[in-house]
Amino acid sequence: MSLDVGSTSYRIHSTRPSFPARRRIATYFTGGVDGLLALSSALRQGGYRVHDLSVDVRDGVTEGSMVCTIMISDGGVEPLLDHLRALPPVVSSELL
Repeated sequence: MSLDVGSTSYRIHSTRPSFPARRRIATYFTGGVDGLLALSSALRQGGYRVHDLSVDVRDGVTEGSMVCTIMISDGGVEPLLDHLRALPPVVSSELL
């Protein structure tokens, strides 16, 4: 969108800056505690602050789950989920 005032042209940006907000993600993984360690290491190495963390790992069950709340901007959610999905133990990762 442009605004023309006399001979001076002004540019108005319609995009707002994306501020970090709490986002809740769920990730399903294999490998038990070792799979969980890979996930938590990826979050830590990425510099994400985890505010809440819930993990379900059971003996004899193939898949575990991790649900956590992190501070992240809108534009950072999909790259994070893609990164988590690329980890060998991860079956799926999604925004809740």
